[in-house]
Amino acid sequence: QVPFVESGGGLVQPGGSLRLSCAASESIFRGWRMAWYRQATGKQREAVASIGTSGSSTSYADSVKGRFTISRDNAKNTVYLQMNSLKPDDTAVYYCNRPNSLTNWGQGTQVTVSS
Repeated sequence: QVPFVESGGGLVQPGGSLRLSCAASESIFRGWRMAWYRQATGKQREAVASIGTSGSSTSYADSVKGRFTISRDNAKNTVYLQMNSLKPDDTAVYYCNRPNSLTNWGQGTQVTVSS
């Protein structure tokens, strides 16, 4: 069973925006800090943003700070990533997971930033 289902990726021009979603089962999502990760071709997977259980605590990688916003809806067991001012370097497959207790990865969603 795939624990996370990521969606919302696509092809966007530089400067554009996308909103990613990651849905999970309650047993996996509830009570856990959640994070978005990304992996570009030929590179290691890196953490992009994380959010605490209530949504009040967030952190971001320097490379996305001020451009990306992470949020969660605990009623829907879903975490979001609003991505603005996208750059070609943001091109990657984006995943979500629990940073304090990693579990199986989902299929991810491809984000391609290109003119």
